[in-house]
Amino acid sequence: MRIHFHGHACFEIVGKSGRIIIDPFLTGNPCTTAKLEDFTQLDAILVTHGHSDHFGDAIQLAKQTGAPIIAVFELAAYCRSQGAETHAMHIGGKHLFPFGLVKLTQALHGSGIENPEGGGMIYVGPPCGFLLQIEGKWLYHAGDTGLFGDMELIGRRYPIEVAMLPIGDNFGMGFEEAVHASQLLRPKVVIPMHYNTFPLIDQNVGEFLHLLQRRAPESQGKVLKPGETLEI
Repeated sequence: MRIHFHGHACFEIVGKSGRIIIDPFLTGNPCTTAKLEDFTQLDAILVTHGHSDHFGDAIQLAKQTGAPIIAVFELAAYCRSQGAETHAMHIGGKHLFPFGLVKLTQALHGSGIENPEGGGMIYVGPPCGFLLQIEGKWLYHAGDTGLFGDMELIGRRYPIEVAMLPIGDNFGMGFEEAVHASQLLRPKVVIPMHYNTFPLIDQNVGEFLHLLQRRAPESQGKVLKPGETLEI
């Protein structure tokens, strides 16, 4: 299985059973090396919430690949109204897809889409994170979230191989909170995300790695630059 990082919070996961993308913020992403035309085949598009730096190109990718958008019910309903194939879920639920198992977790954040007709935001349900079991390994994409105590419960119930955690602060966890989250989740590998895309979320990733090594030595920090891949 290969985990490709495309900048910000966008990850592509490729395994023997399929190819998926999470939070496909490509157009307008100053960090990514990927383009929409790179994705002609996908098995699913997973979206944690409706903010533009996560929802991104989900609708366009769904239309050009035929892949369903997997999201909470309200966000899936919006995507369906825009002509995309969807699979609606909700927090706490799970479903087995051909590429693997998907379970939705809570995330402490917001979720809305800018109304193209003006007048503010369209509410599209609560944000979420994703637990994925692919090829027998558990992955956790936390989405945009603050630290929450039930991360300990997630860590107890699921032997997480890789956790993708935000460290950018301001809109979600900073690197100190992400280290504490790692202590609760106990993943083998932590990939930091959602930082250095915009000035408000600039972080020194070296400080995160140093603190992680000190406080959660059982978890290995792995920094991926946009375009880089982790094979597990």
